[in-house]
Amino acid sequence: MKVFVTGGAGFIGSHFVRTMLDGGYAGFEDAEITVFDALTYAGSRGSLPESHPRMTFVRGDVCDLPALRDLLPGHDVVVHFAAESHVDRSIDAPAEFVRTNVAGTQSLLEACLRSGVPRVLHVSTDEVYGSISEGSWTEESPLAPNSPYSASKAGADMIARAYWRTHGLAVSVTRCCNNYGPYQNPEKLIPRFVSNLLEGVPVPLYGDGSNVREWLHVDDHCRALHLVLTRGRPGEVYNIGGGAERTNLWLTERLLELCGAPRSMVRTVADRPGHDQRYSLDSSKVRAELGFTPRIGFDEGLAGTVAWYRDNPGWWKPLKDRPAGPHGTA
Repeated sequence: MKVFVTGGAGFIGSHFVRTMLDGGYAGFEDAEITVFDALTYAGSRGSLPESHPRMTFVRGDVCDLPALRDLLPGHDVVVHFAAESHVDRSIDAPAEFVRTNVAGTQSLLEACLRSGVPRVLHVSTDEVYGSISEGSWTEESPLAPNSPYSASKAGADMIARAYWRTHGLAVSVTRCCNNYGPYQNPEKLIPRFVSNLLEGVPVPLYGDGSNVREWLHVDDHCRALHLVLTRGRPGEVYNIGGGAERTNLWLTERLLELCGAPRSMVRTVADRPGHDQRYSLDSSKVRAELGFTPRIGFDEGLAGTVAWYRDNPGWWKPLKDRPAGPHGTA
């Protein structure tokens, strides 16, 4: 079995790769993995093993069709994580998001089609649905993205559907809620707040903190991806939610508590343009069809994540020196 992983040096992609190399996914215990990553600011080679007999690392751009055409032949599975993913950055530089997320996805799927890759998994986000005041989105809910980031991911989802419908490419799409866990870039809410608090730096909270997000540990997300990859139906979309809905204010206060920091460390900042108020996924399809159930409770997972950042400043401190989005909030 040969697996091609785009964005495999990023947060979720690297967790998927590390777990597969450790034999954590049935049917892939001996898989050979090609990691394809551009190593932008969001990717870190330090999130992957320095070397492994079953892993080959290739630095490359997902928009580079000739490179993909050279590399993909012989692979049995492609898992597509590569994406620009930070909303704040998309507001400031939307063209790069359209290029990577839409054109990059099209280039990858075209290369898969020409190379005869039999199975593709496209990893997307709940943000393509927009904002929901009550209830939860199903896979049949209309797409109503509100940021350049989510609009570019919605475009990528439609490209994936088109390659399935037009060409018969066996591609499935997953849409997950907010992830958290070790090795997440410190531009995102939880690692930004935790790393700031560990360094004695105030944390920025958008508006009144009433925005609601649903959270899922990265390990649970990747287990769900394995289920969709091996048992999901081509042409289908699968929502992957954790069921843990929290306001940003609640999360901020819990992180203060876990880091032993006072409330005075919070700085309220002006809300960002088009800030979605609430996300919530109906995950009954992936649970009923594929038997997915999250294993890591949010309180347990959050405490473990804070402990990991406390114990691993050598991983995240160099990343904080790179340019990041203005707030690192969700």
